[in-house]
Amino acid sequence: MEPKPEQSPHHAYPDHWEADVVLRDGGTARIRPITTDDAERLVSFYEQVSDESKYYRFFAPYPRLSDRDVHRFTHHDYVDRVGLAVTIGGEFIGTVRYDRIDDRGRPASAPADEAEVAFLVQDAHQGRGVASALLEHIAAVARERGIRRFAAEVLPANNKMIKVFRDAGYTQRRSFEDGSVHLTLDLEPTEESLAVQRGREQRAEARSVQRLLAPGSVAVIGADRTPGGVGRTVLRNLLTAGYTGRAYAVNRAFDEGLATLDGVPAHRSLGEIDEQVDLAVIAVPAHQVPEAVADCGEHGVQGLVVVSAGYAERGADGRELQRELVRQARSYGMRIIGPNAFGIINTAENVRLNASLAPESPARGRIGLFTQSGAIGIALLSGLHRRGAGLSSFISAGNRADVSGNDFLQYSFEDPDTDVALLYLESLGNPRKFTRLARRTAAVKPVVVVKGARHSGTNPPGHAVPVSRIPDATVSALMRQAGVIRVDTVTEMVDAGILLAGQPLPSGPRVAILGNSESLGLLTYDACLAEGLRPRPPIDLTTAASPQDFRDALAEALADATCDAVIVTAIPWVGEDGEAETGDGQVLAAALHTAVAGGSAKPVAVVHVEIGGLAEALAAASSTAAPRRRPTTAGTAPPEAPMDRTAPTDREAATDREAATDREAATDRTTDTDRTASTDREAATDREASTDRTASTGRTTDTHRTTANAPATPHHPAAPAAERAVRALAEAVKYAQWRRQAAVPGKVPELLDETIDEAGAAALIEAHLAAAPDPRGRQLGHDEARELLGRYGIDVRPTLPAPDPDVAVAAAARLGYPVALKTTAPHLRHRADLGGVRLDLTDEDALRRAYGDLTDLLGKPAELLPVVQAMAPRGVDTVVRASIDAAAGAVLSFGLAGAPSELLGDTAHRLVPVTDRDAAELIRSIRAAPVLFGWRGAAPVDTAALEELLLRLSRLVDDHPEVVSVALEPVVVAPQGLTALGAAVRLAPPPARNDLGPRRLPSY
Repeated sequence: MEPKPEQSPHHAYPDHWEADVVLRDGGTARIRPITTDDAERLVSFYEQVSDESKYYRFFAPYPRLSDRDVHRFTHHDYVDRVGLAVTIGGEFIGTVRYDRIDDRGRPASAPADEAEVAFLVQDAHQGRGVASALLEHIAAVARERGIRRFAAEVLPANNKMIKVFRDAGYTQRRSFEDGSVHLTLDLEPTEESLAVQRGREQRAEARSVQRLLAPGSVAVIGADRTPGGVGRTVLRNLLTAGYTGRAYAVNRAFDEGLATLDGVPAHRSLGEIDEQVDLAVIAVPAHQVPEAVADCGEHGVQGLVVVSAGYAERGADGRELQRELVRQARSYGMRIIGPNAFGIINTAENVRLNASLAPESPARGRIGLFTQSGAIGIALLSGLHRRGAGLSSFISAGNRADVSGNDFLQYSFEDPDTDVALLYLESLGNPRKFTRLARRTAAVKPVVVVKGARHSGTNPPGHAVPVSRIPDATVSALMRQAGVIRVDTVTEMVDAGILLAGQPLPSGPRVAILGNSESLGLLTYDACLAEGLRPRPPIDLTTAASPQDFRDALAEALADATCDAVIVTAIPWVGEDGEAETGDGQVLAAALHTAVAGGSAKPVAVVHVEIGGLAEALAAASSTAAPRRRPTTAGTAPPEAPMDRTAPTDREAATDREAATDREAATDRTTDTDRTASTDREAATDREASTDRTASTGRTTDTHRTTANAPATPHHPAAPAAERAVRALAEAVKYAQWRRQAAVPGKVPELLDETIDEAGAAALIEAHLAAAPDPRGRQLGHDEARELLGRYGIDVRPTLPAPDPDVAVAAAARLGYPVALKTTAPHLRHRADLGGVRLDLTDEDALRRAYGDLTDLLGKPAELLPVVQAMAPRGVDTVVRASIDAAAGAVLSFGLAGAPSELLGDTAHRLVPVTDRDAAELIRSIRAAPVLFGWRGAAPVDTAALEELLLRLSRLVDDHPEVVSVALEPVVVAPQGLTALGAAVRLAPPPARNDLGPRRLPSY
């Protein structure tokens, strides 16, 4: 007999099962448990399902649900009987249900671990991935409730449902019984099921952004008859850009007789428009936004750009308004850019969308831009425009309540019109997901990031996301591990983006330098050395060099197999009268282009000083156009457009414009302060270097160029300072090296498996946590930590307590001389500089003297907690740590022991799990790494043993998320072998992970 809800210990409504998901076509839906209040929704849903779908569900004609059916399908105990529904606009579009069964197929309770599962999806929504999303979520619910297998009976003709099960990636078995297909799915996630889930997530989220960037029709809600308002400005910019779709002006304040505004149809509501609108730009005061969103949702709008302000940037009340805005939009299946957004731009020829406050749409190009700040977005748009670089797409996320940098990466990964992705980020809502997506995207095209709010320790106004505790240096190291090019300033982002968008990747760090100024060549040479490049001695063409001399020298350098990149330096020529001639920029640019006309596979950058027209000529000679797309017919929606359109907004300026338009409520728009203080200085630098104008070139492949697929018409970035050009080139060199290494991924040596006792470690962890059930966890004692680490082949040298001299002598006799005497008091631990350690004590007399000195100097034994430990072989003292950050995940860290490394922050980090390559790079990436490899004639230490230790510790924290912190300090690495002298291990219930469960949108 089935247990009643009140008999179940888990009958409370499980609100953590609620989730917003992105469906296959880019629309959103909500998944939630079915409750007793859903009877009417269930009946209405069932009435809209076709007879064929009902037959497939019940194996017989079943025109309507009986009262008993409705009761059974809406009353669940959320343990043995669970039902989930997918809703849009509050109405059901799909359901799934499981019932726990025993080995005979009868209703059962735990410990039975199998359940029968059945789905039903409205015909109008079939093909949108509803059943696939439901399977992911119901499987996660089942695992939580102790169910390990699903059983399903499917009619052979129900090919769609069979495909849902077959494509899920779970281990499954199929048989044909009594005229139906019997399926059994093991619910334990597999590599294949996880890959399937992430693949669906990627395609769905990319499609959701594409729908925003390539709409067939746009309505600007809040466009006023009075010029100058925000809505009217967006409408004007939309039309000026030559938008290829249909545009509408919507404002409830329009006179009934008004037919058009700026040449487009004018309406008082979306209901008056005789077609479905794809995108709505909302530019009304915040208190009017809910009404506008409801109007959009009820009339099938697919996405929103909300430029209205007055949300989370205004405090607690605004944050709640923002949450309600997201909930309302998602309930209708819509995604949001904003609120407080600047807008979006898509330069694709068959779209030409400028739904932003930018008065001029950027040129068409190969760079995608995303920003969380309007002010920074304006600076980036301006900087790229001055240098002639075009964009493929632009998105200003504003308060980033919904569409985020992760969505942008999903989109740019497969966008054929984007070759470089630039992101200005102030917060990482899901760092685990970001690094995963960035690694995948960086494997085919560069990802350049500027991270604002690096040192504030809090989120910027309006960004309600989890705050990571890991320092900014660690975040930077983890980005590098994922292949992200992280730069510090907006200017550096522009420099790197333009070079990467217009040049092939260098095959190595060898740089040829040539030019007509010896001094400028030397400055470039020094800059290369400072950035870790390997420059050849500069070639001085002398000030008498002609453009033809530049052409010949460049052609020779490009043909030289001993260099991987070329930097051309140029100063104005001096005429016969001694006056500088600055008008030959076009001639020099033509000469440089001629030199590379043969299709060079090497990047070329130009450093120039006051040569008029050079940068402009270099840009003009390069194509910024993307590959031509097939034309669209009039009156039809444009096809899917390129991915990556980012344009942030200057929110304060927008406020003033909006106030002029919507005078009745002056759209509470606050200043989006330029959170990186260097922005204004960078903008000033760009203004001073106004001759530095370069253009990004068109390309025909969605993967970034390597030495084998250089662009037909390369774009040569020109910089007014050697340091800027060299820094951008150095980033390209490091990225190219990462690409080459990522093509052959590292691995974990199999020999570790033979010496690791995973089950034994799990038993110890379970016992320790059960002995002290504290949600905050517990710190293991020294011997407990040694035992746990030993299960993974990590040996920690034992210590014996020494509460008095006699006990210390007895301990030394047991361990064997020579020994060390050291304190373990928290304030003295690992502080040899404070005198708390005595080494190389060779006999009893030395030990007793050391004991007396220690207590006389630092305090009583009860305060010092001294211990005795056998001496380890001499070597280099290092520190190895692993920790779990709730947002970023498990991080492995390495550095040398001692105050200098701590003061300089000389510690390297990698995300767990690490491979053999990661471990090797980890110990070589600290600045003090030469100490490990025989610095100043010292013997090199056993780095192979150190790498193995890192791999073992990585496996421990990856296999057992309850191990939230491990510190091995010091680890003495000798010429042969190593010794871990101290270990601290902390256990705790594992933090919830937001990257392993079923796909869902963040809910902040």
